[in-house]
Amino acid sequence: MATTEELTDDVHEAPDDDAEEREPTDEEGESKSGGKAKKDLPATAQPKVFERRSGAALRNVLTITKREFKAYFDSIVAYVVVCLTLLIVGVWFFFFGFWQVERASVSRLFDGVGSLPILLSFLVLPLLTMRALAEEKRSGTIELLITMPVKDSEVILGKFFAALGLTAVLLLCTLVYPIAMFAWPWHMGALDWGPVTTSYVGLLLMGSAGIAVGMMFSSFTENQIVAFFVTAAVLALLWFIGSIVEFVHGPIGDAISFVSFQTRFLPFSRGLVDTRAVIYFLSITIICLLAAFRSLESRKWS
Repeated sequence: MATTEELTDDVHEAPDDDAEEREPTDEEGESKSGGKAKKDLPATAQPKVFERRSGAALRNVLTITKREFKAYFDSIVAYVVVCLTLLIVGVWFFFFGFWQVERASVSRLFDGVGSLPILLSFLVLPLLTMRALAEEKRSGTIELLITMPVKDSEVILGKFFAALGLTAVLLLCTLVYPIAMFAWPWHMGALDWGPVTTSYVGLLLMGSAGIAVGMMFSSFTENQIVAFFVTAAVLALLWFIGSIVEFVHGPIGDAISFVSFQTRFLPFSRGLVDTRAVIYFLSITIICLLAAFRSLESRKWS
């Protein structure tokens, strides 16, 4: 069943290619049959229609993003995720990381059991995405989208950007550790901020891919618990398979290295922006969002 927005689009997009053939006119504005010709629309009319449609789509995405982002903080989810992550990362960094390396470094923030990539994979991203679509399908509110002038793609993008925004807020909060240790109020040494900056860029890219994976699995089921555990298992697998790359050689090792989140994130933690890793994370994001869109759209076919 098509939505109101899609039906409207079909009307706007239907070209009138043979309009001139139906009503040819001479240079005085009279039709060759002797009748008065209809006044032609301005040449800029059609582009303006597309501009309005694009603007409406963007407004819909922004509206859904704001609503979903606010919903995180209206519930306990955002506070639990942020506080629990800061606590685990803080304990790991101060007691098992910073004092062990004995130099001005925050590398342990991005490496080890309590590091940010592990927490994103096991806890943060599955929690943020498990309710995205599964809860909507379970409660039946997803069916309201059929009668609303909002496209399925706009719903997917709005929820995606809301989760990505909360992930960015969480990552910004963790910056308090390197700032406090090396900038203010303590000055523990001269910190090289280059690897720190690229590591956060890599985490945001990895987070976008993980959110897309979580939304895809959330669109496959009505049970948010199932969506949480499947997402956590898949993201953990994509991270930890990078640990066996050094023991596997040949084409299999190359294939594992290609799909491993850990291997792709490694250049960022060393201060390098690997374009292949950027393309990989963005490709995973786009493919999984398309899969979630198709899964959501399939309700119209049943």
